[in-house]
Amino acid sequence: MKIIQTEIALKLNSLFTVMEREESFFSSPLHFHPEYELVYIKESAGKRIIGNLIEKFEPGDMVLIGPNLPHIWMNDEIYLQGHTDMRARAIVIYFHSSLFDSGLFSLAEANQINHLLKISSSGLAIQNETRQLIAQKMERLLQVQGFEKIMGLLEILHLLSISRDIFPINSEELHNRSNTEKDRLCDVYRYVNENFRTDIQLKDVARLTNLTPQSFCRLFKKRNKIHFVEYLNQVRISSACRLLLDSDWTISEIAYNCGYKTISNFNKLFKETTGHSPKKYREQASVSIHLKDEV
Repeated sequence: MKIIQTEIALKLNSLFTVMEREESFFSSPLHFHPEYELVYIKESAGKRIIGNLIEKFEPGDMVLIGPNLPHIWMNDEIYLQGHTDMRARAIVIYFHSSLFDSGLFSLAEANQINHLLKISSSGLAIQNETRQLIAQKMERLLQVQGFEKIMGLLEILHLLSISRDIFPINSEELHNRSNTEKDRLCDVYRYVNENFRTDIQLKDVARLTNLTPQSFCRLFKKRNKIHFVEYLNQVRISSACRLLLDSDWTISEIAYNCGYKTISNFNKLFKETTGHSPKKYREQASVSIHLKDEV
């Protein structure tokens, strides 16, 4: 099974689309596409993978995803059991970079929006008052047509570009931080991405930052809001998710390839992280991989 590459613009014959999704559970496989995607979750909960990061989502969750960044929403097990009163609902905006080919976006006045689109390559979480405001604007976009819809998109992008409630999802994109800290932690992310299949020792990672293990752990937790061991597990589980979709390897082979020494530990951490066992995750993906709709 493969990570699905799609192109929303070709499928919908439009460079800009707004839609409300409602189904029993979000059923799309891990996929990516050249369009930007703004997602507002109205109902349901579970885990989402964006790039290399796995996080919980719940009603109100809102993210902006840049082009060709792999992503998937996986509902909690209860949504897969067919309860008629439980729905997965979201408003999704897709827009292609070709919308910004005109000279309008080369003007200095568009610099903030251009910066927003650039940093969305790591995925952006939208929180606090901005999330509430953008949710209202997205609801409004479902009701309008013609150029009023284009104006609505531009307003949303402008509001996001000036907001302080926007946070990078993938830690390797460390925007607006000091060069020293950025260089220190970028070396760590690079090392983890290249070596997560092996036995990574904390002392070796700390050495990359010229810090003691204790000081490194404090810096990492301060900048990423999670412990280093949690981050390492997220990278490993994210890789395992891709292999479950993208290979015919056995679960044991995937566990060892992703740096886990025992299959029992891998199964335990995988379910804690995604809400599904590796077997259930692969079975669900196998069913949904034939579906054409993407969230």
